[in-house]
Amino acid sequence: MRVPRIYHPQPLRCGELVELEADAANHVGRVLRLGAGAELELFCGDNCRYQAVIESASKKHVSAKVLTQETADVESPLKIHLVQGISRGDRMDFTLQKSVELGVASITPIFTARCGVKLQGERLEKKLLQWQKIVIAACEQSGRNTVPRVNPAITLQQYLESAERPLTLTLEPSAEQSLKSATIPGEVSLLVGPEGGFSADEVTATHQAKCLPVRLGPRVLRTETAALAALAALQANHGDLI
Repeated sequence: MRVPRIYHPQPLRCGELVELEADAANHVGRVLRLGAGAELELFCGDNCRYQAVIESASKKHVSAKVLTQETADVESPLKIHLVQGISRGDRMDFTLQKSVELGVASITPIFTARCGVKLQGERLEKKLLQWQKIVIAACEQSGRNTVPRVNPAITLQQYLESAERPLTLTLEPSAEQSLKSATIPGEVSLLVGPEGGFSADEVTATHQAKCLPVRLGPRVLRTETAALAALAALQANHGDLI
C-alpha cells in the first residue's frame, strides 16, 4: 500500500511530534481510517519529504512523530507562471489541478472581458482558498514537495501593467510563431484566455505590453485544454517532461 502523503503548513523537524491540520486529520483519521503505528509521508513546502509515524489518531485529531528528513527536488528547471483567465464551473479547478501535476511554479487567476464568472469580496476569498486547497491536493498526489502559490485574482490590465513580470507568452491561434520555435528563458509566464478567448481590445493590449503571441497548432482548443497542452509542450521542450 502506498504511504499517504500529507501537507503540513508549518516547518517540520526530525524527532518532533506534530498535530495535523483539521482537513488533513479528517482525511487520515476519518477517510483513510489510519491508526497508531501507520506510516505517513509529510511535506511542508521546503523541497524535502519527511517520513513519520502516527502516534495517536481519531476522526478529528491525528498526531505524528517525524522520523527522517530527505531532500527530494522534483521541480522543473523551467519556472512557469500560469496566468489563467477564470473559467466557469469545475473547468478552473481542473486546470489548476493538472497544471500543478505538470510542474507550474505559480498561478495568477485573471478577470477578462469575456470572463463570465462574477466573484468579489468574501466569495472571491473563499474561491481563492478553495483553489489553493486544490493545488495542495495535487502536490500530495504528484509527489511535489514545494507548493505553487495561487496569487490574488487581478484583471488582465493589472497583470499587463506589472513591472517585474517575465517574458509572457500569449496563446493566439492566429499567431505567426509557433510555441515550439519560440526562444524560452528559464522563467516565463503563460497567459491563457477564458472561455471565448480574449477580446480584440485585449489582444491589442497584450501586443502593446510586448507579450509574445504563439500558436499551438491548427486547431482551436478550449481554455483548459490550451493551458495544459502549452504547459506540457513547454516542459517537454525546455523543462523536465520526457
